[in-house]
Amino acid sequence: MLGKKKKIIVLGGMVALLVLTGVLNVILNITATNPSIDANAGTTYTDFFTAYRADRVSSREQTMLYYDEIISSAETSAEAKAEAESAKLALSASMETELVLESLIKSLGFEDAVVTSTTENVNVIVKCEEMTGTQANQILEIIVTETETKASNVRIIPTE
Repeated sequence: MLGKKKKIIVLGGMVALLVLTGVLNVILNITATNPSIDANAGTTYTDFFTAYRADRVSSREQTMLYYDEIISSAETSAEAKAEAESAKLALSASMETELVLESLIKSLGFEDAVVTSTTENVNVIVKCEEMTGTQANQILEIIVTETETKASNVRIIPTE
């Protein structure tokens, strides 16, 4: 019975992270499509990339600590430990992929970029005044090549 509770807690944590990603995506879409919402758009976007990365690192550190706690607990079943180890490895792989994608996008000449990925979708927020179709295609090609994500599941959001 204790093993089922831990599984529920782990799954609940993962769902919470997924919901957080969705909420951030909606907020960014609203802000990106309606610049009148934020009178200090330039300053906010500059701070956005730094703040988002800090929040992402903090959230992921907490998640990793949670997985480590499950793995090191003597009360945790072998199955729950295996699931926690698997989830930890998947999160690590996701973090590495996002970092690589952000670096590759910046190498195209963009000032900054943030990438978030789930099992199905990839969202890219790029700091640029205007994005051409060629630039969007270059970013899309990088994402599709590196992640094997379908082009229809990639969202590219340019911001100032």
